[in-house]
Amino acid sequence: MTGADDIQMVSFRVGSQEFAFDILQVERILRYEPPAPLPRAPHFLEGIIAYAGDGVPVVDLRKRFDVPAAIREETRLMVLALHDQRVAVLVDEVREVLRVDSTTITAPGPLVRGLAAEYIAGIITRPNRMIIVLNARRLLTSTERLALTSAGAA
Repeated sequence: MTGADDIQMVSFRVGSQEFAFDILQVERILRYEPPAPLPRAPHFLEGIIAYAGDGVPVVDLRKRFDVPAAIREETRLMVLALHDQRVAVLVDEVREVLRVDSTTITAPGPLVRGLAAEYIAGIITRPNRMIIVLNARRLLTSTERLALTSAGAA
């Protein structure tokens, strides 16, 4: 039986840390394929992939969060719907779909600093696990979204 406050989250790993997005922000999960590079792109922008008839920019969350990692068999691209734009994010591994009571997601405390602090929407605590909920819309600034739009159109 599920409660009215249940939401579904897709959990994934970047480095040793587990993160999650609201499942409504995740359009598709793809096997990793090397993106086509874009000239003069920010360091965290890997390039662009073809998806659903469009060029979709690929943001490497490992670079975005300064976590070094190699491409492995379990590396995935998660296609996110951000406003009127799609962005693929590169993650080390997609773990599972979680059903979470939204009242159990705690706000990050004032002492949360460092790794991805500005992207954090909340924290899910499970036995032996702490999952950081990311707000996909905050991963890119409006300036970065505009740059990606123009790069994708080029």
